[in-house]
Amino acid sequence: MSSSVANTTFPQFMLIRDTYTTAFVKNLIVVLVWITLSYINSTLVATFFRHQTFYEDPRYILFIHMVINDAIQLTVTITLFVLSYIFYKINVSFCCFFILVAVFTTRNTPVNLASMAIERYIAICEPLRHSQICTVRRTYIVIGWIWFICVAPDITDLFVTLATESLSFFHESVFCLRQNVFKDPILAYKRQAFDIIYFSCVFLILVFTYLRIMFAARALSTEKMSAQRARNTILLHGAQLAMCMLSYISPSVEVVLHLIFPGRILEIRYANYLIVYILPRFLSPIIYGVRDKKFRKHFKMYLLSNRLRFRAVDPRNNK
Repeated sequence: MSSSVANTTFPQFMLIRDTYTTAFVKNLIVVLVWITLSYINSTLVATFFRHQTFYEDPRYILFIHMVINDAIQLTVTITLFVLSYIFYKINVSFCCFFILVAVFTTRNTPVNLASMAIERYIAICEPLRHSQICTVRRTYIVIGWIWFICVAPDITDLFVTLATESLSFFHESVFCLRQNVFKDPILAYKRQAFDIIYFSCVFLILVFTYLRIMFAARALSTEKMSAQRARNTILLHGAQLAMCMLSYISPSVEVVLHLIFPGRILEIRYANYLIVYILPRFLSPIIYGVRDKKFRKHFKMYLLSNRLRFRAVDPRNNK
């Protein structure tokens, strides 16, 4: 994820560095992407909080939680990306913080997707009970549980490291990769086990809810349109989940691509970073910000009001 490519899979490339021009272009691209997505996400969040109809609807509460979560994840990973070029090594304590926040927010996304799919399933297959089951209070409880089940397995990495490493280790500087700060081999096996459990559960939930909604659409002719929209939304969630899963197979893919394209490890890692960590963040605005009629309507109104406000304060308009 940086110009120096510090990874245990390719130790011989530890000192490979991009040229100044290449490093500048790579960082410029990711920063511009971050600015673009940050603007989109902040506009979505502002649209959400400006209209009470959204923050009283569990569907949109879960959506905006995912938008905020993805914004944090993107900000942290891009910060690490840029810092790796500027400083190469950073303090272990800061690195632990950045890594843990990135891990927590990365895990949150698929679990949040599962929660959103279940909400759509209840809305289509149990419409009379939806308002009773999916209340605002229960939605915030679900979000609390999402954070708990995503934080609990990985916060133990920090406790194990505190118990096994000396205090001086946390004052050292390292290239900020997870395996460089949480070095116990058992932690890697634990991480793989939890990855399999999390993504298997989310995958099964998405398949189950998709099939149930599909059968409901056939049985209820009056609800076919809403059921079809819910089914398409879950398909997009599935695509988002597939992109999230790329982060767990990307190391193996990098090995294969390096064998096919020797000497291109820097380009392979950069492309992997863009595809795995940045591209999936574009899907959240598409799923609700563009596809959802209700949110799209208020989103356009917010953009229009901002444009009119900007014109009103533009000094050139007062001449």
